[in-house]
Parts: sequence; structure tokens; C-alpha cells
Amino acid sequence: MSYPNYGPSYYGPPPQTHPQGTAILVLGILSLVVCTILGPFAWSMGNRALREIDESGYYFENRGMVQAGRICGIVSSVLMMITLGFVVLMFGLMVITGSLAGQ
Repeated sequence: MSYPNYGPSYYGPPPQTHPQGTAILVLGILSLVVCTILGPFAWSMGNRALREIDESGYYFENRGMVQAGRICGIVSSVLMMITLGFVVLMFGLMVITGSLAGQ
């Protein structure tokens, strides 16, 4: 029995792995769980890695990991900014009420 010939079985180059994909994902998760100061680093590294992936033209198998780490970094950075804004607001209110109580 012979099988029909459907042409060459070449589908393009094999998928690649971005070298910083795992590091970006770990930084993003750690920024949410342990230390929010890591969020901006995960965010900027994720942006850079996604730009490199898009400009290369190749298929990267860990693009989802890079995107997930970047999104975790964005969420952590936003939460950090909200927290810092709340702390500054509370400090300002304490200063205002403290100065009014001293008069």
C-alpha cells in the first residue's frame, strides 16, 4: 500500500524560547505575592521581550509566559501606586489635622 504524497512536510522553523520568559513570569508573580517593588521591573522587561518577539518574526513558544509576567507586573505596579497615593493622602490629612489641633 502506498500513501499519497502531500508534498514536503516542512512547516517553518521550530518554535523558539525567549531567554527571559521565565524570569519575567517569576518577577511578575513575586511582585504580586511578596514584594510589589518588583512589578515595574517585570512590566518593563515584559515590554522589551514582547517587542523583541514581535520584531523577530519567529514563533516563540513562551510568549504567553512573557505576557502573563508583564500583566502581573502591571497589576502590581498599579496596586503599589494606589497604596502610595493612599499613604500620601493619609500623611497629608494627619499633618493638616495635627496643625489644626495645635492651634
